[in-house]
Amino acid sequence: MNLLRALATVSSMTLLSRLLGLARDFFIARVFGAGPATDAFFVAFRIPNLLRRLFGEGAFSQAFVPILAETRNRASAEDTRALADCVSSALFVALVIATALGVALAPLVVYVTAPGFAADAEKFDLTVAMLRITFPYILFISLVALAAGILNTWSRFAAPAFTPVLLNVAFIVAAAFAAPWFDPPILALAWAVFGVSVSQISLLINTVFASFLVSGSVPWLYYADRLMEFPAGMLGVALGTILLPSLARHHASGAPEEYSRLLDWGLRLTLLLALPAAAALAVLSIPLIATLFQYGRFTAEDAWMTRQALVAYSLGLVGMILVKILAPGFYARQNVVTPVKIGVLTLVATQAMNLAFIVPLKHAGLALAIGLGACLNAGLLYRHLRAQGIFTPQAGWPAFALKVAAAVALMAVVLHFTMGAADWWLAAGWQHKVPALAGLVLLGIAAYGACLFALGFRLRDFSHRAAQ
Repeated sequence: MNLLRALATVSSMTLLSRLLGLARDFFIARVFGAGPATDAFFVAFRIPNLLRRLFGEGAFSQAFVPILAETRNRASAEDTRALADCVSSALFVALVIATALGVALAPLVVYVTAPGFAADAEKFDLTVAMLRITFPYILFISLVALAAGILNTWSRFAAPAFTPVLLNVAFIVAAAFAAPWFDPPILALAWAVFGVSVSQISLLINTVFASFLVSGSVPWLYYADRLMEFPAGMLGVALGTILLPSLARHHASGAPEEYSRLLDWGLRLTLLLALPAAAALAVLSIPLIATLFQYGRFTAEDAWMTRQALVAYSLGLVGMILVKILAPGFYARQNVVTPVKIGVLTLVATQAMNLAFIVPLKHAGLALAIGLGACLNAGLLYRHLRAQGIFTPQAGWPAFALKVAAAVALMAVVLHFTMGAADWWLAAGWQHKVPALAGLVLLGIAAYGACLFALGFRLRDFSHRAAQ
């Protein structure tokens, strides 16, 4: 399978999920705004979502897929099936125990993860109630993630990439239609989660800090994070998904040169696509936020506060995506220890930056710490890959980087001088903002693509076949 085609398949499914995610956040912002109720929901949902990434994705999935790929390469089909059966059974037992403990200890979990909520008994109790509703989500979604890992090992990428769509559909239905039937209405979102059934730790700790800030800080960070996750999911998650099985097969078959060449391909695609995405998020922050979220109870003040977090996040977007490309370079070799050590060091550094930034920059400081921490993580992963001789850059990197930087700079200048004043975006109706934003996006793509074409870039240059 052509990896560029596989990337297009996964990215298209991820795009559908992200578009529905934006629609979901539009309804949440319109119906609930940014206040104590949304504070409570986003805290309650973040905790099981973190555990989902630890159990179903994260270290577990990254360790399991290479072992499964090696077993498939070297053992019989019966042995491969037995391995999948044993792992899925063990995961199911662990998830049931974790879910039961989460429901039983919900008040303690909320107190530890959002201690600032303890000063408001109503907000604290609402968060506990929603956490108990959402916690079983990790049981089902983690088993889905396990199945996705197995399918990806056999180069079946489309179905696993489509599954997040269902969660977003449930959120939209709950926010748009079911909310009036619940008391308080925000509980509809918690039931929507259940109905569908180490960087993330930094996000959870950020919630601890944000719980002490003014009401609205948690939703401001959330909406900015959602916009940042749009390119991160389409690029980082998609690339990491298709790279890991091929890297594992190259390692199992003893092909270090192909292994290094595949990593180089992934890194070039990351810079080619992530740098313009980061620049566009920063330049178009107000147009994006005003068009997607600033309706109903989501005010202009909320838009400005969300913008601060989004600009801070954008500074680290490339690092966040690079981590998803570089970490599989270790996981495919069944080396989980090195990324975990680097992750722990990054976690400590991120919390130190949180303490340094939270007073002068408030919630934006928490977003900046996450972004800079991701860049540190990526830098350390890259350094270890080079030091251990796992990765050797292919020729032509300086010229490649300069050309991409020039195209990104041109795109940013064009967008800056054509987007208009922020006051217009905050005051205009949706029927004017939506086509204006679409036009800006198309203009940015055209400017960036034209510059790359003029500098000699061609799509066929990035074609690469998956390992068989």
